[in-house]
Amino acid sequence: MLLELDGVSKRFDTQGRIAEVLSGVDLNIERGEFVSLIGPSGSGKSTILNLLAGLDRPSGGHARYNGQPIGGINRSIAYLTQHDSLLPWRSVEDNIALPLELRSQDRASRGRAVRDILSRVGLAGYERHYPRQLSGGMQKRAMLARTLVYDPETILMDEPFGPLDAQLKLVLQDELLRLWQGSGKTIVFVTHDIVEAITLSDRVVVLSKQPTRVKHVEEITIPRPRDVRDVRFAPSFESHYKALWDAIEIFENKGHAS
Repeated sequence: MLLELDGVSKRFDTQGRIAEVLSGVDLNIERGEFVSLIGPSGSGKSTILNLLAGLDRPSGGHARYNGQPIGGINRSIAYLTQHDSLLPWRSVEDNIALPLELRSQDRASRGRAVRDILSRVGLAGYERHYPRQLSGGMQKRAMLARTLVYDPETILMDEPFGPLDAQLKLVLQDELLRLWQGSGKTIVFVTHDIVEAITLSDRVVVLSKQPTRVKHVEEITIPRPRDVRDVRFAPSFESHYKALWDAIEIFENKGHAS
């Protein structure tokens, strides 16, 4: 097992009030899996990613990576958020090279790695552009390239395509699947979009509202490789969609009733 949350709770002290965000969360993710987390707003999805990345620690229970406790920032994990994190004063190639610079990789090998990943994400020819000169979709590609360039074992993605229009989102979903397929990398992907979760994932984990628990796990049976444009026409798509929608609706309603 690569990633494990075993009975994890997380509490925050907000102006003297203790807020319990996670309560007894159990989650196991195998090496090479693509797992999506969905649930109502405020259900602790980002908190779970922060625990897996080692940016925060559980208040109770255990978080493990490859069998070892996560005691700090895990450098085998890359973390991609929905927010623009490109440095505006650095060109595309210099932004992408940043993780390699921090690892003291020599200039020649950095250049080769950057050129390779730019080609793979469709940004060849934009090396000397600055973030302000890129469209929203191209900025997302640059951020993805910077995430992939140092070949992380695991990638955490927090609604990376959330703000984009539907057509561009499909393009980037397709590119992500193409880059992931056969790579052996593990991806944990947070989204509010049920269709996106089904399209990308091996499993979709539904979280309840606070205090968050795992309430439903849906195994996606749509064969791979997948064409993101055709996933909705797969025989099992409707049953997956209904199961996930019903799960989220039930927990949303319980939250309103309490």
